[in-house]
Amino acid sequence: MEHLRLRPGTLWPAILRQTEHALQRGALRPIETVQTVLEERGIGFVVRQVSSLARKEKARQTHKAEAGTRSAVNPFLPYDPDLFVADLSDTHVALLNKYNVIDHHLLIVTRCFKPQEALLELADFAALTAAMPEFDGLGFYNGGAESGASQRHKHLQIVPLPLGEAGPPLPIESVLEPDCMDEPIGTVPGLPFLHAFARLELAPAGSRHPAHAALDCYHALLAAAGLSAVEVDGELHQSAPYNLLVTRRWMLLVPRHSECVEGISVNALGFAGSLFVRDEAQLEVVKRLGPMSVLQRVALPVAAGR
Repeated sequence: MEHLRLRPGTLWPAILRQTEHALQRGALRPIETVQTVLEERGIGFVVRQVSSLARKEKARQTHKAEAGTRSAVNPFLPYDPDLFVADLSDTHVALLNKYNVIDHHLLIVTRCFKPQEALLELADFAALTAAMPEFDGLGFYNGGAESGASQRHKHLQIVPLPLGEAGPPLPIESVLEPDCMDEPIGTVPGLPFLHAFARLELAPAGSRHPAHAALDCYHALLAAAGLSAVEVDGELHQSAPYNLLVTRRWMLLVPRHSECVEGISVNALGFAGSLFVRDEAQLEVVKRLGPMSVLQRVALPVAAGR
């Protein structure tokens, strides 16, 4: 087991303290949004219209263009010390998300470079499960560029709940009923795309470390969704892109085939019920298609994995 460095009860105060510091230093650049709630299939999707997302998109495209060069930018090596929140373990640090749309958005980043397409390991879940009990939040992972990952350096993420100004803290939970499942691994009738859903218990009760339970659950979800391990340069990678959502009670894994719908990028938060658009025109696209249709267009159809 990885040696954890985070002392219980210290992460949330550190996030608040470092947020104030980073704002004063200009290292943190929050992106203001206006929220719209679109109801579909019993889910109140939170759609944030981000007037300045174009700035972030331009920076992201610049990083993509540089990715094939030796001088490619990696904001995590070295990371900006003004964004540093905590040492989580021997292998991971916690950083503030520089261009945050949701306040106190936290990144869980490997100290050494690992590709975002590499499978998650015990050390990743050790860092994640050390952070998650510290505040009520949603953990997630964008497995590759087609899943909405904007950086190649492996990083998980956590955002505090609630995701929106109104409605349930986590919109997708309107159709999730983990306590009513007969089997630990299954699917959700209200989600019309390929996915795998599991109950999870990350509370400290019992003898097993929560990281082991999370890793076992993750492997079971990969298998249930039809994803396998592929060796690349001696390291295990995913066979296809995917998004992973993690709470203290459940996990949801969604295989992906594309990042965008009509120019609208979708990452793991989309499958939690939170979408982001650049402008009014993109908001109208989501209204016209419906948020669930947007998710269907970037995920794999159910038949693809059966």
